[in-house]
Amino acid sequence: MTGQRDTLGWLKQGARAFAFGNPLYGLTLGGRPVSGLATVPNDPWPGDADIGAALMDGVFPFAGEVMQADEPVWVPALGFGSPWIAQMNAFDWLRDLRALGGDAPRRQARLLITGWLDQNHGWNQASWAPDVLGARIANWIGQHDFYCQSADDAFRGRVFESLARQTRHLARVTPGPLQGAALLTAVKGLVYGGLCLPGCEKHVPYALRLLERELPLQVLPDGGHVERNPERHMLVLRHLIDLRAVLRAARQEVPEMLQHAIDRMTPALRFFRHGDGGLALFNGGREADPAMTDTVLAQSDARGRPLKSAPHCGFERMLAGRTTVLMDTGKAPPPGLDQDAHAGTLSFEMTIGRERLIVNCGSHPSRFGPWRGALAATAAHSTLAVAETNSAEVFEEGGLGRRPNRITCERIESDGATLVEATHDGYVRAFGLLHRRRLYLADNGDDLRGEDTLEGPAGHPFALRFHLHPGVDAALSPNGGSALLRLPGGSSWRLRATGGTFAVSESIYFGGGFGDGDEPRRTRQVVVTGDTVSDRTVIKWALRREKKQP
Repeated sequence: MTGQRDTLGWLKQGARAFAFGNPLYGLTLGGRPVSGLATVPNDPWPGDADIGAALMDGVFPFAGEVMQADEPVWVPALGFGSPWIAQMNAFDWLRDLRALGGDAPRRQARLLITGWLDQNHGWNQASWAPDVLGARIANWIGQHDFYCQSADDAFRGRVFESLARQTRHLARVTPGPLQGAALLTAVKGLVYGGLCLPGCEKHVPYALRLLERELPLQVLPDGGHVERNPERHMLVLRHLIDLRAVLRAARQEVPEMLQHAIDRMTPALRFFRHGDGGLALFNGGREADPAMTDTVLAQSDARGRPLKSAPHCGFERMLAGRTTVLMDTGKAPPPGLDQDAHAGTLSFEMTIGRERLIVNCGSHPSRFGPWRGALAATAAHSTLAVAETNSAEVFEEGGLGRRPNRITCERIESDGATLVEATHDGYVRAFGLLHRRRLYLADNGDDLRGEDTLEGPAGHPFALRFHLHPGVDAALSPNGGSALLRLPGGSSWRLRATGGTFAVSESIYFGGGFGDGDEPRRTRQVVVTGDTVSDRTVIKWALRREKKQP
């Protein structure tokens, strides 16, 4: 069946390419001339001046790849992956030029847009992909005042003509096969085009019907996004805030369902935030720029404290004293929405104040390929792996195959302390082993205790990993029974474990913290290894703050 679906998809894709690539198709995208925007929405999102400076120098760094050229090739034939092409053609980076200020970045933006218009007047499978198209329409309209200031009429005319053509095509191909955040990106572009371009108004009701259909499917009752990726969650919330803003700018009624989705997603975004302002690293998400997160929360105009528990999207948050613990206790997204999902069930991250202590390894910005296979693996997460096997089958091209079917979670709170107990059956089929994890955070936040249990037959090797943030220094005790973890701020934590052999080894961090770029950072991990014994193997561990010596 999978082969038949792949063949059918290939045939449909080929048919679309034949139809849309025909020069006659371009004639059908014409319409009455557009001389200006009916509505100009505000774009409140910050840009990255460092990336803007690179763009001024002809350096185009996206998705972990860099092109250096006087003018970029918008759809390079060889050597650049689809994530780079998508980001280049989406024009989110206009904000990075805008962040520099002055007229030179404005002229550079016009030069790059002119280059795109020269190379992409007709349909192209990569640069006219529906989600890319939706992002570009919204960005060109939303940042119109930046790049069009002091522009001549000829440039403006080309931009408006292209925007109208792109919007008409987008209306014909949406939703198509798109799902999840990608579909909302396309819907956003359709709403922007319909509300802001005279003559395209008829597309707005259709786009809003799609939005109201998708919101209950994508925004779960606890406010989490169905893809279970904190960074993707924030992007979707940004889209919804933008949709509300353009509707208000056009003096249109904001659908009640849209406002309710924003109200639910905002506390959930706070749920995923660590003390340093960055986001947790689950399912392909990276830290993101704290300034962007601050802006999203401010623009949401929605109150609500961070949740303690998000059972629908499958995460738990434990908070005591200065300690925050986030744990993945949920099922993977369904096929089609699991492109970025990781095999990190029952993994956790831990922050002390503004300093990350225990982390997952993160995600490569290219999203697919060998880095995807390595960073989505169970071994790249702070949890337990059996026989160096993933708890879910990871595909390098994106998505998951075999995965845990049954995941349970129970939370108990008492006098400020929290206990979370969860299980998953990802190792039952291959090894007959059920993984059970218990985390207990004491009321003062200075004592995290864990118990990892494998229920099933003997003779299988296991490795329990605690990946450390690059700022943490780790030293194994002389007797090898514990590890001392020192944070940059001066506090120290002692990690002890019974039921296995202690070791400190190399690891890698791809959190993508603001200012780190897309480069991996070397770090360390504490690993407890052993072999299962008959019926029930228990590894007990504790992570406690060391008292300062007088």
